[in-house]
Amino acid sequence: MLLTGGHNLYGHRIGILMIEGRFPRPPGAIGNASTFPFPVMHHVVKGFSGSRTVRDLGALDPAGDEFGKVIGPWLDGARYLEDQGCHAITTSCGFAVLFQSHLLGAVNIPVFASSLMLVPLIAATLQRGKKVGIITAEASSLSARHLQAAAIDPATVQVVGMEGCREFAATAWEDRTTLDFGAAKDETVEVAKRLVNGRDDIGAVLLECSLLPPYAAAIQAAIRVPVFDFTHLVALVHGACARTAFSGLL
Repeated sequence: MLLTGGHNLYGHRIGILMIEGRFPRPPGAIGNASTFPFPVMHHVVKGFSGSRTVRDLGALDPAGDEFGKVIGPWLDGARYLEDQGCHAITTSCGFAVLFQSHLLGAVNIPVFASSLMLVPLIAATLQRGKKVGIITAEASSLSARHLQAAAIDPATVQVVGMEGCREFAATAWEDRTTLDFGAAKDETVEVAKRLVNGRDDIGAVLLECSLLPPYAAAIQAAIRVPVFDFTHLVALVHGACARTAFSGLL
């Protein structure tokens, strides 16, 4: 059997562009390699904290020249992952949907920049009148432009943010290097309860932020609806890029 090389590392299919941060990333977070039952390749985009990616980029016009220049490190990172043999690319931030098209233009492999891209699929599975609840890192920063970039009909969603959650803010925004897991879980569950409180039209929930999946099981136990997150997107894409033959009985 003749093997062909050309890369430094092997065995991966999915490349993940990571926000830069020193905060803990427990299992379930996209930045923890043990989250997935398959290998992934992470690449940290230097200089892009959560705040810079969510707030600063969100304040710019995605069609403008300045936006295109600022996201250069993301595009370089995507090219690097492609060069290292990745078959598809995701990111670690749902707000990256603003530069989905820019990433596509930089590489020749599929790009799934944002967990928000799951929303139209989820919405299509719900009964008439039901909505997808989105729990986002910061509701005030999730604009109509983000929804439009993800092909989301605003009428199909209800958005709530992690504003006011001290443990989340200390890590996601302030990059504190310690995390009180129990406190963070309790905060996230309370936000989920607030999302559904007094309403019966939430048919499913999407956790936009890739730091929230570690608390997904607790959220589902509290509000009892399907809970989707970034890990589902990565697993879906990997499954399409790493097909194996079926086995079984006829």
